[in-house]
Amino acid sequence: MRVFIACLGTETNTFSPLPTGWETFRETMLFHNGEKATNHEPMLFSEPLHVWRSEAESRGWDVVESVAAFAQPAGVCIKSVYEGLRDELLRDLEAAMPVDIALINMHGAMVADGYLDCEGDILQRVRAIVGPDRVVGGELDLHCSITGEMVRAADALITFKEYPHIDAPHRAKELFALCADAAAGKTKPVMARYDCRMINTWRTPFEPTRSFVDKLQSLEGKDGILSISFAHGFPWGDVPEASAKILVVSDGDEAKAAALAETLGKEVWAMRAATAMAPRDMNDILEEAAGHNKGPVVIADTSDNAGGGAPSDATFLLAAALEKGLTGIATGLYWDPTAVRFCEEAGEGANLDLRIGGKVGKASGMPLDLRVHVKKILHNAEQTFGTSTNPLGTAVWLQIDGDIDLVLNTQRTQVFHPDAFTKLGIDLSAKRMVFVKSSQHFYAGFNPIAEAVLYCATPGAIAPHYGAIPFKTFTQPYWPKVENPFG
Repeated sequence: MRVFIACLGTETNTFSPLPTGWETFRETMLFHNGEKATNHEPMLFSEPLHVWRSEAESRGWDVVESVAAFAQPAGVCIKSVYEGLRDELLRDLEAAMPVDIALINMHGAMVADGYLDCEGDILQRVRAIVGPDRVVGGELDLHCSITGEMVRAADALITFKEYPHIDAPHRAKELFALCADAAAGKTKPVMARYDCRMINTWRTPFEPTRSFVDKLQSLEGKDGILSISFAHGFPWGDVPEASAKILVVSDGDEAKAAALAETLGKEVWAMRAATAMAPRDMNDILEEAAGHNKGPVVIADTSDNAGGGAPSDATFLLAAALEKGLTGIATGLYWDPTAVRFCEEAGEGANLDLRIGGKVGKASGMPLDLRVHVKKILHNAEQTFGTSTNPLGTAVWLQIDGDIDLVLNTQRTQVFHPDAFTKLGIDLSAKRMVFVKSSQHFYAGFNPIAEAVLYCATPGAIAPHYGAIPFKTFTQPYWPKVENPFG
C-alpha cells in the first residue's frame, strides 16, 4: 500500500479584522517544499501526521508526506496564500501517484477569499487526482462545518470528539484503521449527516454532553457503524452550513447511517436546555470568584480567545478587577509584541510605565496604563497541550503592586496549560484568581489545580451570544435565534 499524508487548515473567524497570510502560517506551523512535519516534535495539528506515518510504516507501507500548514485562527485567508498551499499539496499528490490512500488533516472551518468551503475544495481536487477507486479520508476539528461537497468527495471524515481537543491522535488512529480496511476491501464506508440546526457550545467534560459522547463511542464498531462524529460547528464562521451536524460512517448502508444520524441529532436537540450555558458578565463572575477563599478560581475570558480568531489583547476583565480593587491575580496571555519589546529594552528587574493591550480594534477594549515590574523574560517560550508543545514566542512576566501577575507574549495563542505561567516562575497555587484567555482548551490542564472554573462572557470579538451573531451568508433558521428552526 502507498499512503499520502498532508495537513492544511485554519479556523476562520469571518468577523475578525486580522488577515490570515503567510506570516501567520509561518508563525504557527508551516512545513513545505519537502520538509517533513514528522521530523519535528508533534504539535496539535501535526499530531495526526505522526500517527499516520507510524501506522503505515508499522505495516511496511510506503508513505509520501506533503505540506503541513496550519494558521492560528484569525480572519479570512488571503487567496494567493490558500491557493499556493493547496496547489503545492495537489502537485505533491500528482507526483506521488498511484496512491492507495490519501489522508488530509484539516480544520473544517477554513475560509479564504473566494472560497467559503476550503475543505470541500481541497477534497474535491484530491478526489479528481486519485480517482473514484482510491480511499480519501480527512480528520477535522469538531468546530467544523461538514458540507455536502466534503461528504461527496471523501470516503470517511472523522472529527475530534472532545472539547478540549485532547483526542486528536486517537481520532487519527481510528481514521487510519477505517481507511486501511476500506483500501483492503474489508469495508465500504459511506457517510450521512444530519443538520441539528443549532449553534451552541458543548463542553464535553460536563453532563449531559459527556454521556452523549460516550454513547457515540459505544455505538461505533457495531451493527455496521464504523464511526460517528458530532461536529459542533464554528459560531463565528459566516458560511452557508455553519450549524452543528451529526455525521455517521457506515459499512455500505447509507440509509442506516442517515437514520442513526437523525436519531442522534434529535437527542442533541432534546438536550438544548441542559447544554445551553447562559453568558455571565464580568461583575457576576468576579463577585462569585471573590467569595471563594481557597483558590485559585480559574476564570475563562472566553470572548478574547485567540483560538476563535480573537485578538487576545482585550483588557475588559483585568480593568474590571483593578477597578474593584481585587488582588492575588494571575492573567494571560496578552498578545502585545510592542509592550514585550519595551520590556526587553528595559530588561529583567526594571520598573516602568507600560501601556498594555487594547491595540487591535474595538473588540480589544481600551489599553491599560500600568506601572509594572519586569520579573522574567523568556525567549522561545512554550506551553503544553495534551501530548504536543505549542510556541508562545517571547513571554514576559510582569507584576503590578507585587500581587498581580501578567503574562504578555509575542505569538498570538490561547492559554492551554498552567505551564504558560509556571515556566516563567509564577506560583498559581498562591493566587486567588487566574484569568485565562481561552474558551475551553485550558480546562484539562487547569481544572486539577482550580477551586472552581468559571466562564465569563466579557465584551470582545467572540462574545457567546449565539442568537445575535450578525450572519449574512448563513441564512437558515437556527436555535437559539429562533425557538423552533424545524417549524
